[in-house]
Amino acid sequence: MTVQEIRAFNRFYTNLIGALDYGRQLHAPYTLTESRVLYELAHSTRTDTADLRTELSLDSGYLSRLLAKFERDGLIERTPSEKDTRRRRVTLTARGRGTADLLDERSRESVGTLLSTVPPQDRPRLAEAMRDIRQILSGARRRPPRREDVLLREPRPGDLGWIVQRNAALYTTEYGWNTDYEGLVARIVADFAEDHDPHLERVWIAELDGRPVGSVMCVRDEAPGAARLRLLLVEPEARGLGIGDRLVDACVEFARGVGYRELVLWTNDVLSAARRIYQRHGFVLVDEKPHRSFGADLVGQDWRLDLLDAQE
Repeated sequence: MTVQEIRAFNRFYTNLIGALDYGRQLHAPYTLTESRVLYELAHSTRTDTADLRTELSLDSGYLSRLLAKFERDGLIERTPSEKDTRRRRVTLTARGRGTADLLDERSRESVGTLLSTVPPQDRPRLAEAMRDIRQILSGARRRPPRREDVLLREPRPGDLGWIVQRNAALYTTEYGWNTDYEGLVARIVADFAEDHDPHLERVWIAELDGRPVGSVMCVRDEAPGAARLRLLLVEPEARGLGIGDRLVDACVEFARGVGYRELVLWTNDVLSAARRIYQRHGFVLVDEKPHRSFGADLVGQDWRLDLLDAQE
């Protein structure tokens, strides 16, 4: 491939997605760079100014002016870093998070409009070609994945089906559970898809290199004032990156933020890694009993987190 061919592709694609007039494309007063910084602040675990500059390869003076603009607009707050007071930590305000969410939603709509022009039978080939480009130009990830490479996002079309498929496959492989478990997961996911309150119930997908590697759900429980954490999952190759902790933390903070008094969950004693995550977040074992399910003899456990105590 020649340099000219790569440059021609770059010109084609930046024009296709409206990169040169990104604000008008999304009906928002922010450039592509400004929108990308807001996206990083909304999704990355590393939000020191120095980290943003390194991650996005931005000039320090330009980034400083950009952040000053965000601060004037009430989108961010800058405070000394807890780990190093010489560094400045940048966090989104409530207004900033709402702006980032709106830009993300409009970006998804824009891409959806673009994708609607592609015949359905060609979309898998297009996605695969894009993955190939990303992997080849990144050196097929010569370095191991880092925690900051993982982002948490809302589910997209197909993600709920992925949750069912991966739960069934992993629990069969790792614990020998039969299709009864797949049926249970399918019912849980179907109930959420067909009838859920987006203000009180939510699903998170952990994404690495453009593909899902983890998930968790927060849904209303039958007990008044209680939410239930369900279907925590992390792919084997993505374990060790703190994804389980981030998913549980997102669930806890969401449940607390919308006013639930407690967060409960049911698991089995053989899921030792998951239980350690729950314990780290303050969940307390309140009951356990043996049962036979999914073709195995198990000990079911009920765990509970008092959100009011945790907030105090």
